[in-house]
Amino acid sequence: MNTLSYAWRYVWARPMAAFLNVLLLSLGLGSMTFLLLVSHHVERAFDRDLAGIDAVVGAKGSPMQLILSGVLHLDVPPGNVPLAAVNALKKNPLVAQVIPISLGDNLQGYRIVGTSPDYLTHYQATLAQGRVWDAPMQVVLGATVARTLGLQLGQQFAGSHGLGAGGHAHGDQAYAVVGVLAPQGGVVDRLIITDSASVWKVHEDAHGLEEDDRQTLEDEREVTMALVRYTSPLAAVTFPRWVNTTTEMQAAAPALEVTRLLHMLGLGTDVLRAFAGLLLFTAGLSVFIALWNAVRERRGDLALLRMLGAPASRIAALLMAEALWLALLSALCGLALGQAFVLALGWVLGLQSQLMATGLLWPSTLWVVPVLAALVALGAAVLPVWQAYRSDVLQLLQTRE
Repeated sequence: MNTLSYAWRYVWARPMAAFLNVLLLSLGLGSMTFLLLVSHHVERAFDRDLAGIDAVVGAKGSPMQLILSGVLHLDVPPGNVPLAAVNALKKNPLVAQVIPISLGDNLQGYRIVGTSPDYLTHYQATLAQGRVWDAPMQVVLGATVARTLGLQLGQQFAGSHGLGAGGHAHGDQAYAVVGVLAPQGGVVDRLIITDSASVWKVHEDAHGLEEDDRQTLEDEREVTMALVRYTSPLAAVTFPRWVNTTTEMQAAAPALEVTRLLHMLGLGTDVLRAFAGLLLFTAGLSVFIALWNAVRERRGDLALLRMLGAPASRIAALLMAEALWLALLSALCGLALGQAFVLALGWVLGLQSQLMATGLLWPSTLWVVPVLAALVALGAAVLPVWQAYRSDVLQLLQTRE
């Protein structure tokens, strides 16, 4: 305890140097924390929202766009596909389940998703209030939507055309809130979910057509895409190829597209990781210079300690403890900076309810940060400690005189 106490006093004997060392180390460790947390948030969001979905079938275009728009609801879909073609997928022996997804409207930026109750079952969504719809124009709100917009059971609202705020409002067609989902921490929290027939009704009624024309529209109904679950893992080899070659639709494999996306994100994080490594190297060099100068300036103090009976190992431990104090302070500041950066990024980009969590997280990978802080500090202390350990008492006394 005396060694730790003495080391703490030595650290702050030169406050400006100590502050500079802690600042440099904190910036490097904060950058590492930021990268680890962003990677954790993204991977967790993908694993959570893509779980159980073997393929997404939709209009031909970008497969990644199909995944981002239909599963994560972070992009616009490439187009619509005929409902009859999606229903035909159910007859394929490789397909265990097909969940239709119909997009097109929103409420203040929150998407209105037309689907079947199987969608809620797939994501294991539970009701906090009310019930599931049993007729068109009834909706179930995600927890984030209900909290943000202040909607309650029994209230009505009109959706706006498009997937972003600011579109034309369908004022003559009102949705009624019949249920509110419990918070889940996934994509369902930020959706307004209704029956597929609701989406068709809104757009068909808007045309004000005659009965014959309405029947034609019903025969030509479309959906945006379908979420598919296989009967066997072997279907992953043949089903996408069958869809892509024999139909006018395309099948995208979430696992493959997410791997591609994470690889592209990894190219950017490599640059940031290299920058964080440069900061840590600079900080380690600063700590090394500070400890080296400390040994030179404290020759007299070290000589007195040795005369009072302190072994060389005690002197070495004193310098090591000083480096560890710097590492501890820097690790705490770096972790706090990294968490703050992630929360700020989620708030600025509007990702807190999409990819970023709103609270503080501590994934297992984050233990790398304090370990890295200790390694940098101890690595910088090796030479100064070795110099102090090998110093001769008589030489120290002569230097003091």
